[in-house]
Amino acid sequence: MTSMFVNLPVTDLQRAKSFYTALGFAINPLFSDDNAACVVVEEDHNYFMILKREYFQTFTDLPIGDPAVSPAVSTAIFLDSREEVDSTVENGLAAGGSEPRTASDYGFMYQRQVADPDGNLLEFGWMDPVAATQGPEAV
Repeated sequence: MTSMFVNLPVTDLQRAKSFYTALGFAINPLFSDDNAACVVVEEDHNYFMILKREYFQTFTDLPIGDPAVSPAVSTAIFLDSREEVDSTVENGLAAGGSEPRTASDYGFMYQRQVADPDGNLLEFGWMDPVAATQGPEAV
């Protein structure tokens, strides 16, 4: 099975760990240290690696941008219900995140954004199961 790791630069590793665990994710201590933490999104498949900016810089010769000013990526995570989307985002807001835009409701799909304290964008969404398998016109 393919696994995906999304690497995110952060300025304060402890603050970032608190934020991501408030969203309901776990930290894998086997792949965490003083420079980085492995955030388990879906066991055995999907992870965030939250890396201190200085450590993140060792993986590229290019300058690291500031996601709070100029986002380059938004990671979308789809959940099982609208209510789960709302509660997850509310937990993120309570843990120091921000909501850069209002919710998008397309009827068949519902999405909300939350930025972590460093500005990395996460989108939490729900999609009607019929639309997910047959396309939005089927709803």
